[in-house]
Amino acid sequence: MDTGLRKFEPPRWYWVVAVWLGFGLFDATQTVFVMRAEGMHHYWTRLFFTSVLAWLPWMLATPIIFRLDFRFPTTDWKRPAFWISHLTACLATGLVSAAWLSMWEVMLNPYALTPGPGTFLQLWQRKFYSGLLSSIILYGLILLVAHIAETQHRFAVHRAETARLNEQLSKAQLSALRRQIEPHFLFNTLNAIAGLVREGNNDAAVSMIAGLSDFLRRVVNDSDRQQVPLSEELEFTQKYLDIQKARFAERLEFSVDVPTELLPAHVPSLILQPMVENAVKHGIAKRVHGGAIRIAAARTNGTLNLRVYNDGPSLPASWEQLPSGIGMLNIRTRLKSLYGNAFELSLRNQSGGVEASVSIPYSSDGSVLR
Repeated sequence: MDTGLRKFEPPRWYWVVAVWLGFGLFDATQTVFVMRAEGMHHYWTRLFFTSVLAWLPWMLATPIIFRLDFRFPTTDWKRPAFWISHLTACLATGLVSAAWLSMWEVMLNPYALTPGPGTFLQLWQRKFYSGLLSSIILYGLILLVAHIAETQHRFAVHRAETARLNEQLSKAQLSALRRQIEPHFLFNTLNAIAGLVREGNNDAAVSMIAGLSDFLRRVVNDSDRQQVPLSEELEFTQKYLDIQKARFAERLEFSVDVPTELLPAHVPSLILQPMVENAVKHGIAKRVHGGAIRIAAARTNGTLNLRVYNDGPSLPASWEQLPSGIGMLNIRTRLKSLYGNAFELSLRNQSGGVEASVSIPYSSDGSVLR
């Protein structure tokens, strides 16, 4: 494992204290009650106190063992450094633990031995050798816990990094889709301007160029935002319709029916413009006398519904089998990236025209719900 990728994070001290204190209390309680039940005569308070304190060296050694597992993980068990470091730490902890317990037994004599437990060095040596196997097993258990904790932490870090990369990828994909939408609209508008120039309608062409410049300036300023308030999206759409108004003049009528309380709702940026563009291209432009476009919004429980209606020609019977245009295809792809399956996009005939509708989770704070 490459430990240079991140810093060592020691275990939470309160968990270490709680675990070892629990072990100490359990061991002391069991020792005292079992010995008293067997009729033994000891200094019970001293024995209980000594049994609890016996675990203190292992409690203090736990963070050190965790650090050693970080530097010399069990996955490197074939390396000599792994065995040298951990065996040294195990023996050192066993020696300290034996010395600690021997000191208290010499001072307190909890087992009420006569004439006494013996000298400190004798007791230390005896406890170290008798507890050597227990020390190895206990060290191995701590090492196992450290390895499990490290594995879980690395998994959590990997999962967070994967989520961050997925978010960046989604943003990159959405930005790419936006870049497809904007040139698509730009090329169509430039073609319309060229048509006006060929027709000699220079005033309308100049007006359309000015509107296009204003529109593109707004697009560039908000290029980093994937979601905008509905009020801003309506302003974008109004700019687009103003451009088209310069082309169609009185042949194009439009109205907006959006309640004031829905204006702060967040929607994907440039979501209405391709819907309106389809209505103009496939509806209004095909009628000699033009037509009308209506934009409406409504909220149903936690869903925001956006509708764009035009009174142009109805969709043919087999329109669902026809390939989708780039505008509607990009809308569906962007909605899929933002909301997963929590959206609906439909295009259907209505009385005297065609309606495109989008349903997305309602949000007033810009959060993307999936």
